[in-house]
Amino acid sequence: MTTEVRVPTLGESVTEATVATWFKKPGDSVNADEMLCELETDKVTVEVPSPAAGTLGEIVAAEGDTVGVDALLATLTEANGAAAAPAAPSAGKPAAPAPAAAPSGGDGTPVPVMVPALGESVSEATVSSWFKKVGDTVAQDEMLCELETDKVSVEVPAPAAGVLTEIMAAEGATVQASSQLGVIASGAAGAAAAPAAAPAPAAAATGSKDVANAPSAEKAMAEAGISADQVTGSGRDGRIMKEDVAAAVAAAKAAPAAAPAQAPAQVRGPVTADDAAREERVKMTRLRQTIAKRLKDSQNTAAMLTTYNEVDMTEVMALRNEYKDLFLKKHGVKLGFMSFFTKACCHALKEVPEVNAEIDGTDIVYKNYVHMGIAAGTPTGLVVPVIRDADAMSFASIEKAIAEKGARARDGKLSMAEMQGGTFTISNGGVYGSLMSSPILNPPQSGILGMHKIQDRPMAINGKVEIRPMMYLALSYDHRIVDGKGAVTFLVRVKEALEDPRRLLMDL
Repeated sequence: MTTEVRVPTLGESVTEATVATWFKKPGDSVNADEMLCELETDKVTVEVPSPAAGTLGEIVAAEGDTVGVDALLATLTEANGAAAAPAAPSAGKPAAPAPAAAPSGGDGTPVPVMVPALGESVSEATVSSWFKKVGDTVAQDEMLCELETDKVSVEVPAPAAGVLTEIMAAEGATVQASSQLGVIASGAAGAAAAPAAAPAPAAAATGSKDVANAPSAEKAMAEAGISADQVTGSGRDGRIMKEDVAAAVAAAKAAPAAAPAQAPAQVRGPVTADDAAREERVKMTRLRQTIAKRLKDSQNTAAMLTTYNEVDMTEVMALRNEYKDLFLKKHGVKLGFMSFFTKACCHALKEVPEVNAEIDGTDIVYKNYVHMGIAAGTPTGLVVPVIRDADAMSFASIEKAIAEKGARARDGKLSMAEMQGGTFTISNGGVYGSLMSSPILNPPQSGILGMHKIQDRPMAINGKVEIRPMMYLALSYDHRIVDGKGAVTFLVRVKEALEDPRRLLMDL
């Protein structure tokens, strides 16, 4: 029986891809779900698994060909009733062992450890740490390793009890969704297999040193007249992609222009050996790289402007002090300032809806709901968990949601879904002592409110000087969609609601 191998769904708005690498050649035996080839789109690399066990027939789309979604890539002759024999590894890329091949029956059966679901639109992750090493005995659901994506950390539990016999993705390696991370020999018999399997990671690492670059990247390097050693690969196992070549060419062009600016720095000379010995170079985490990219993209895309005001926190602090004990006793959560600011912002967003909108091409999308992003600092970087439908929540519900999501953010337990879909963001730099700052927009949102430190300052009140607890507020907004009048009105409404919290109860 002949089975067709076709291009899978490539992602939203992606209509074509380039065939980067074939891992098999016609006549090779393949197992079900074994990787046949790799496709390269503008954004991600997509692996194409075998739909069945059998023998690879004709390859219709060769390496370097551009193919559309659902296009025919190859044909496969299915095996009759049994899985095909494992195929030999392709040059430069070790083939993943078939999970179901040659079971030893009962104890000792190899069980694959796979990359779990990483979340919507997340296609790859980095292996940050292995908690076990080859030969270790593991219990079912015991944590084996931790993966790091652009936003969250994902723990990988053991799918079965046994012995870890092979680690296929070492720490620091980039893995695709549904890739294989390792192998567990299930049951007591796995212990005997562990010593023999121990050298496997080293062999795999040796084989991965010779990684085939993407065909489009090879073509781009030839056109640019540069060699592979001048390009840093961002693909799996250091594989050079087309965008890596473009980045290297851009860097080379920018170098001469940057030279004059760097000239003054040459006066103090190069770093001495003594200084170099006291320096530490640490690779940026994927989260930090993503934060850096998104913030810079926000600056480059939005017409960002910030307007400022100050708020007298006397009434909010008095109300909080009066009811905080009763609030804690009834709701089981402390009454903080964030619930007041969240409610005040929701109130102001109803009056100035463009601050709660976003630009989509040539359209403005107005949101008739408020999904409030609350920026939270974590040991690994800034994340923004989203409180959905905050405009319909009570003070107690908001405080509970902030406390729960904040704790999970610090523990790295937030899912991608919990950090998507926000319509407006609040960032509280005051907890770190910030007196004034200009927050950067969280795209595609059009507004972000910056809270700051509460500081006693002398204020003129009814012709008299009084000491009041004051806070500076900063609203950064996208001037493409929000006019100055709307931004100032929004900030004034927040100020009014905080200086007289009774307005929130009466929707004034």
